[in-house]
Amino acid sequence: MANTEGRNQTSITEFVLLGFRDLPELLALLFLLFLVIYVVTLAGNILIVALLVADRHFHTPMYFFLGNLSCLETCYTSTLLPRVLASFLTGDNTISVSGCMTPFYFVSFFAAAECYLLAVMSYDRYSAICKPLHYAALMNTRFCLSLAAGSWINGFLAGIIVIVLMLQLTFCGPNKIDHFCCESTEMLNLCCNGTNQIELVITILAAIFTLPPFVLTMMSYVCIIFTILRIPSTAGRQKAFSTCSSHLIVVAIFCGTLITVYLLPKTNTLRDLNKVFFICYAILTPMANPFIYSLINHEVKEALKKLSFSSSIFHSLPIC
Repeated sequence: MANTEGRNQTSITEFVLLGFRDLPELLALLFLLFLVIYVVTLAGNILIVALLVADRHFHTPMYFFLGNLSCLETCYTSTLLPRVLASFLTGDNTISVSGCMTPFYFVSFFAAAECYLLAVMSYDRYSAICKPLHYAALMNTRFCLSLAAGSWINGFLAGIIVIVLMLQLTFCGPNKIDHFCCESTEMLNLCCNGTNQIELVITILAAIFTLPPFVLTMMSYVCIIFTILRIPSTAGRQKAFSTCSSHLIVVAIFCGTLITVYLLPKTNTLRDLNKVFFICYAILTPMANPFIYSLINHEVKEALKKLSFSSSIFHSLPIC
């Protein structure tokens, strides 16, 4: 309760998202930048999903999980960016407490689901590279569906548990959140009641929902690297590594920035840096993923070339 001394104890009903208050002269440029990011993210991920569904060559476990990841990234970005873009256009940075809780739930949901989905994708690559003779039996259709459903269900449960805890809190003035979205640490700082127990529970839950998939991912790649190093030919090593390099880059970007956000000390000096890392894992990573997979993955690159070629032929046909 010490952190609430001298604070207005009247329960508040809305927050003010300060976001980019220090950059008023750049609001128009930021609006265009975030709009381009949003459009590119939607177009890239939807194109990946359409490509994987349309081309039967991609009806394999690896691309099935990639399609799930693209769907998740589309939902993740759509939870955050429309509200940010609307605030740029209208200049209205206020948001009700209930309106804040809804995107907070979905951000928690999609972040936890992505952690598990990336772990599932790493296990798929481990099975393909370390146990190639048993791959078809291990990664059968039923098992793949179970793994994908489990990732979404774990994310759903993580979001539900966290939001139930947050709904028990009462918020007091000042009602300003120094972020462009409803971030958990900033919200906890505005609570009337003591938050030590809530913070401890949320930390434990975060560890439960993120550490196991992170450890599984790391263990899978340790085994993958050792297996690749034992391949005698250089061409064989390159081919094996090419099947998991794009996923490894995505894991490094997402996990690296996510861990940095939640381990970075919450001081005023590092507050802006915290927002930058949040933008990296919550907004830039979903935009970058389609490019990473299409530029590094040879099969996706070739399929996109064929699609582009077919489209150009179609448009060159005379219209009757």
